[in-house]
Formats: sequence, C-alpha cells, structure tokens
Amino acid sequence: MSRPLLFLDVDGPFNPYAARPERRPAGYTTIRVPGFSRRPLRVWLNPDHGPALLRLGYDLCWATTWMAEANVWIAPVVGLPGLPYVDFGTGLFAERPDGVHWKTEAIVAYADGRPFAWVDDEQSAADTAYVRAHHPGPALLHHVDPRTGLRESDLRTLAEFAADVSA
Repeated sequence: MSRPLLFLDVDGPFNPYAARPERRPAGYTTIRVPGFSRRPLRVWLNPDHGPALLRLGYDLCWATTWMAEANVWIAPVVGLPGLPYVDFGTGLFAERPDGVHWKTEAIVAYADGRPFAWVDDEQSAADTAYVRAHHPGPALLHHVDPRTGLRESDLRTLAEFAADVSA
C-alpha cells in the first residue's frame, strides 16, 4: 500500500496569520511576498516545519490558494522540496450552498480513494460529513489554530494517523 497523502494549507498551519500582529511567534521568520496589494504580504514561517513533516511518513501535497506559488515562496523557507498541489481551478473560493468548504471536493477527488490527512484552519462538520460520504478510505481532517500554526501536538496527531493507516 502507498503512503497516505498529507494535504497542506499555508495560511493558518504554516503562516499563523491570526497571531498578534506585533508579536512574531518564537522560531518563525518573516518573508514579504509582493503582488498581493499595495504593500507586500507579511508571512511568518517556521523553518522546522518542513523537516518535521517529511519525517511523518506521508506523501505531501499543497492544498492552498497559493497552489504552485507555495513551491516558490513557502517550500524553500520551511525546508520542503517542490511538492505537487491541488489545482482548484474555477473552484477557487467558490461558495457552496451545503456549507462544504470550496477545497473539500477537489481534495477528495485528488486523493482518489487513498488515505489522507488534511491540515487547515477552515474545515467544518460539513467537510467531515462530505469526506465520509464521498471518500472510501481513511481520512483525517485536522484543524490547526491560525493563531499558533502547526505545533508539536499537531505533528503527533498526524504521525499517529499515518502509523494507524500504514499498519
């Protein structure tokens, strides 16, 4: 059996955008990404996250509005190689009447039955129900607090899920 997939959102899990703006979290570095508005976008990233995620036993994949740009701006800073990404195409930011997040259907399609974990700060019970109804394999939708980003406890949860589905 192949390794499970790990779908990675950027803003929230990697970039704790909801942290107090005047207090960069310990261990994080700041990058400034041009082109988002008149001022460059401030992004906080922790260089320890990439190596920690690579040790978990997953095939990593971006599931973020950054799509391919995550390989340009995020991956080098956090110590990840270039990763495949979910191309959300015309579904990007498309609201659904059933309350399912606009990423969820595309992530389930990309997984194509493979076990997966998805770290994000925007999942809801509607997403969990959608995954249960449309995905035949094991899945973990793991919420990451956008005020703190990925923490050791999140990494432990992901490691446990990967070990369970690999057993």
